[in-house]
Amino acid sequence: MLFGLGEGIGYIIWNMKNMEIPFIGGRIKPDMLTVNLFKNLDVTMEVYETTSEVRAWEMLKKEIDAQKVVGLKLDCYYLECFKRKFHFAVPYIAMYGYDNEKAYIVDTQQQGGLVETSLNNLALARNAKRPMLSHNRMYTIKALDDVIDIKKAILPAMQRNAFEYLHPSIQNLGYKGIIKTASEVKKWFMKEYAATDFCSLAMLMEKTGTGGGLFRNLYRDFIKESFNILKMKELKEIQIVFSDIAEKWTVVATLFGKAGKSGNIQFMHTASVTLEKLAQLEKKAFSGILNIKT
Repeated sequence: MLFGLGEGIGYIIWNMKNMEIPFIGGRIKPDMLTVNLFKNLDVTMEVYETTSEVRAWEMLKKEIDAQKVVGLKLDCYYLECFKRKFHFAVPYIAMYGYDNEKAYIVDTQQQGGLVETSLNNLALARNAKRPMLSHNRMYTIKALDDVIDIKKAILPAMQRNAFEYLHPSIQNLGYKGIIKTASEVKKWFMKEYAATDFCSLAMLMEKTGTGGGLFRNLYRDFIKESFNILKMKELKEIQIVFSDIAEKWTVVATLFGKAGKSGNIQFMHTASVTLEKLAQLEKKAFSGILNIKT
């Protein structure tokens, strides 16, 4: 529900010369999910950014000392709980405490849930100079006096998300981006990247905080929860489509992993065909959302 109310679902394929591997993302651009969520729920979000490592720690320490939980954006490469090292500057973690040497944080279940990292590594992770990383970004949430009725927020958030998905500003986004990916993956495999890089892509798509299926499992369940609240039959039909979509994204991630381990391009041919099917399925699902009448 939080992911859906944050208008979080999307698609992007990004490939730049300074990137170790192409980036395949299944959500909207970094930072906007929380911004959208708090806007739709009328919740106050206090955001801080600074280029100063010293100032970043001072602000963080102040909030933790005030017994607040703080959201931190960082490059996961530097965190000890990430056993397989790779640079990825999009994740958020929650920090709730510290001592003279360590920060006590909450990460995804795959990384251990309640974990810890050294203060030095935390500073490196927050201040890393990587694509898509903000300047020591942190945020806190102001407590609410009243409980919000989410019924009024669900469909508008869903339809805004669908509109953005179906009308991408560039060909790298939305269903058009999936079509582009289907035509590009075989070229990447043959020319630009080591086959083993596709194992990393598979893990990012399926394991690293995505909920599996490149966030499509999360959105499928958001649709299901929304149907249970709103009782709109159109949502039940869309939920079925998203179940198929989520399964197919897991298939794509599995094929990427198999290609990386074996070096066999045939897996990429199959992945390409599946991606073409996914582009059409997602276009259908989001068009259905956009056409729901209140």
